[in-house]
Amino acid sequence: MSTRVNTRSSRPEGERADGSAVLIGALVPLTRPGWVEAGRHLLAGLELGVREANDAGGVAGRPLELVVRDTAADPERAAAAVDELARMGVAALAGEYHSVVARAAAARADALGLPFLCSSGVLDALTDQPTRWVARLAPAQSRGWRVFADFLLGAGHRRIAVATQPSVYWASGVRILRDRLTPRGGAVVELDVGALAPTAVCDRLVDQRATALLLLVGHPDPAVPIVRSVRRDRRLADILIGAPAGQPEFSGWATSLGDDGSAVPFLRYLPERPSPLGARVGKALSERLGEAPSFVAYEGYDTIAVLADVLRSHGVDRARTADSWPRVAVEGTRGQIRFSRTNGISVWQWAWPPIQVVDRDPARPDRFRILHSG
Repeated sequence: MSTRVNTRSSRPEGERADGSAVLIGALVPLTRPGWVEAGRHLLAGLELGVREANDAGGVAGRPLELVVRDTAADPERAAAAVDELARMGVAALAGEYHSVVARAAAARADALGLPFLCSSGVLDALTDQPTRWVARLAPAQSRGWRVFADFLLGAGHRRIAVATQPSVYWASGVRILRDRLTPRGGAVVELDVGALAPTAVCDRLVDQRATALLLLVGHPDPAVPIVRSVRRDRRLADILIGAPAGQPEFSGWATSLGDDGSAVPFLRYLPERPSPLGARVGKALSERLGEAPSFVAYEGYDTIAVLADVLRSHGVDRARTADSWPRVAVEGTRGQIRFSRTNGISVWQWAWPPIQVVDRDPARPDRFRILHSG
């Protein structure tokens, strides 16, 4: 398996100039302000999937080859990368972690007629209109964040504060939480961290009598300073800190915060117990990454497993690939993957991946505790 980053000229769909490889464009955040750690895990899963697909004979005897583009969490850069990859003749697009970036890539892929299997972006409205060209492995935000809201209610939390930054993704999250919590007696109070220092956030939490604070902000800044400030405020000793977007999943969280980073619930898209395939892939990903793989790494692997199966069954023609989404039935690392049309979701959706609410165990921060499943 090889991963290429150089620019190529136009050529027939899915083929290298010498016709020897089937090209898949990979969109990954590899530099800041992108979440580099998530990008590294996503790319590891994509690369492992390509390696195993090629070990199994590739696509009709031809190897798969990733052509990687760094999106750096920039929607415009991602859209330009989609244009470039389409000109290069990739058979399909894969990847992307950041939801807003995935939305820009999906819109461009839809416009160009380029199949895109989104690995991790969760915004419900990944495209403005229903599209045949885009499918997604990650659960839609509305489903995952409703599960998180149910966890909060089950744990007795009714007054929820959310520390937010301007973003379509965060605004969507606030709306989902409010719609789920308010009819059940909950209240959601927004705290704009652009206007509040971490100590001021603590004061507002006390004033609002909040029992939980959710971090709808970037990592490491301002998430890390907020967590440190709240942990050190004796008035807030009993408050729950949560991070539904999954910031504590990655080792950088524990490295930055130490013990302060434990007992922070977040959403994770893994089954309670791994299947034999999941266990084998998890071991291989651990060796590749030098640490335990995140759920994002498994999403990357499953993305290639689906694309390899589709390309073997239907060839590298883009239209046939797009038409095949409803016929996919692939055993992934987290269950059998099938796509369907789901109410309110504009793309072909795996309905549904496993969803957990977990946290890092205070007694052993490298271990995760399952708090709730949905």
